[in-house]
Amino acid sequence: MFRLRLSASIVSAAFAVASAVCIAPVAAAQPTPAAAPTDAATLLIPDAVFDGTTDELHKGWAVLVSGQRIAAAGPLASLRVPANVQRVELKGTTLLPGLSDLHSHVLLHPYDETPWNDQVLRESLALRTARAVNHLKATLDAGFTMLRDLGTEGAGYADVGLKDAVEQGIIPGPRLFVTTKAIVATGSYGPKGFGAEIGVPQGAEEADGVEGVTRVVRDQIGHGADWIKIYADYRWGSRGEARPTFTSAEWQAIVQTAASSGRPVVAHSSTVEGMTRAITAGVEVIEHGDAATPEVFAMMKAKNVAFCPTLAATESTTRYRGWKKGVDPDPAGIAQKKRMFTAALASGVTICNGSDVGVFAHGTNALELELMVEYGMTPMQALKAATSVNARIMHRENEFGRIATGLLADLVAVQGDPTKNIGQLRQVKFVMKGGQIHRR
Repeated sequence: MFRLRLSASIVSAAFAVASAVCIAPVAAAQPTPAAAPTDAATLLIPDAVFDGTTDELHKGWAVLVSGQRIAAAGPLASLRVPANVQRVELKGTTLLPGLSDLHSHVLLHPYDETPWNDQVLRESLALRTARAVNHLKATLDAGFTMLRDLGTEGAGYADVGLKDAVEQGIIPGPRLFVTTKAIVATGSYGPKGFGAEIGVPQGAEEADGVEGVTRVVRDQIGHGADWIKIYADYRWGSRGEARPTFTSAEWQAIVQTAASSGRPVVAHSSTVEGMTRAITAGVEVIEHGDAATPEVFAMMKAKNVAFCPTLAATESTTRYRGWKKGVDPDPAGIAQKKRMFTAALASGVTICNGSDVGVFAHGTNALELELMVEYGMTPMQALKAATSVNARIMHRENEFGRIATGLLADLVAVQGDPTKNIGQLRQVKFVMKGGQIHRR
């Protein structure tokens, strides 16, 4: 999670369950468009199809959906279409696999609305969870059918309750993969600035020592974590600078404990040493990476570690401090982010789409893809990052992220051609998740 120097609160995990119950009436007040029965056949007929992997659009293709899955995709004349199929004409659109964002915080909202400190210290868990229901709907409306949520920031295990509510059809939202509280080294995280004698709850779960990190990893898994998120460094240096947190021995215990349960580990890191320790220990994804060097990226590529640059978070927090993009010169942080992204592209490291949404408004996740293109990616590379590449990073490439027979029918249609203008991702005309039409 990318944040300004602000603070956090923790509320009893028992209230997370109560909040999940309380949110059902909110969802009932915001019905989604009528969906076809899950066993019905639907034929989607756009102008073109991006299948998630090839480098060109398929003109004249259609996609046949049966139940929750894609039954066939190809030239319309070649498809064997059932007589009772529901035909959905999507004129002027490109049909894509549902988009995904691998760095989100559904329990946060933009810091220019409410500072991080106040969100986590002053907002109740019930309020935050109810707001997150709206965040999830806005995300699905925007064509993002999968999120990896990287920390509740003081909201306990509320992400697990939200995930269950989505899966049970209580509320609309993308497929969720959660990390619960995230893990920080004792004394390194926020909030800061209180008297030493005042025990202030932290925005993530503290752990230290091999036995300590082992226990906390197991506890988060027991509470429903799909991935384990670790802060490999944070701003706890003697001058407030980012410094590494966990030792190599602690890192080994973290990764080995998570791996024994089949969970991957993802690391927040912005320093060379923090990234090096995390990569050496066996994490699967590095988040942020502001100070990453070509040598670090070479190590990541050699060890098949993916990179999530979170460009949108840096741009957003810089704007909150008064920067006017296109008018003012790039501040140091923006210039550094651009250099880092250029080095990442040159290295050939796998780059995923992950925005740190929550720092900025949910439902505007496409901002990250626009910045990836602005900073040097082609639109096609960015689209792959948000579909098939993300699915592969999540070890779900045979479930979603491509338009192919047998995969889940998570599909989005946007006006125009996003392979030429990535900004067309904002022009969502149709959303389907698991064969059910969410938006039309």
